[in-house]
Amino acid sequence: MFKDRHDAGEMLAKALSKYKGKKDTIVLAIPRGALQIGEVLHKRLGLPLDIIVTKKISHPVSEEYAIGAVGPDGECFLSEGALEVDPDYIIKERRRLSGAVEDRYRRYRGDRPKPRLAGKTVIIVDDGIATGSTMLTAIRVIRKQKAKEIIVAVPVGPPEAVMMLAKEADEIVCLATPSPFFAIGQFYGDFSQVEDEEAIAILKRCR
Repeated sequence: MFKDRHDAGEMLAKALSKYKGKKDTIVLAIPRGALQIGEVLHKRLGLPLDIIVTKKISHPVSEEYAIGAVGPDGECFLSEGALEVDPDYIIKERRRLSGAVEDRYRRYRGDRPKPRLAGKTVIIVDDGIATGSTMLTAIRVIRKQKAKEIIVAVPVGPPEAVMMLAKEADEIVCLATPSPFFAIGQFYGDFSQVEDEEAIAILKRCR
């Protein structure tokens, strides 16, 4: 469906053209893969690019099954699946992942303060949605910072996850909602992992 993330970014940029050069609008990419898409949006739409970091809390017996997620400054949101899990496990994972989130901010951005989002239109971009828990956390973290408007922009996602996120965001731009949906990578010709070094380089280029 997409050659690679750059191809997906070009398509998303066209779909988001109404935001080109819009004042008080910022693109926040979920590292690491989404930064390749975010760089395309930065160039095509003339918008600043930064990051929003969240980490999913995995079910103790299934790493792929998310029962919640942790965002910056220790923000934590849980799904119904967390009700069947030992609370001590969640407390430990929240502490561990909160540290990992802050470490990634420091590694990618140094000591620069996180962007102020109050009163801004925020476009959150990722290279795809699976369960939607990571994106949901990003939306709620940004909502708490009193953003004026939150737009979710992704190339692909399963219909049920997109519908769930549409209830939380002010707008959702998803280019494709195929079903059945097994993994994000199945819709890319090249879904190579983006390393930290490239992610950091992208942020520096777009600063």
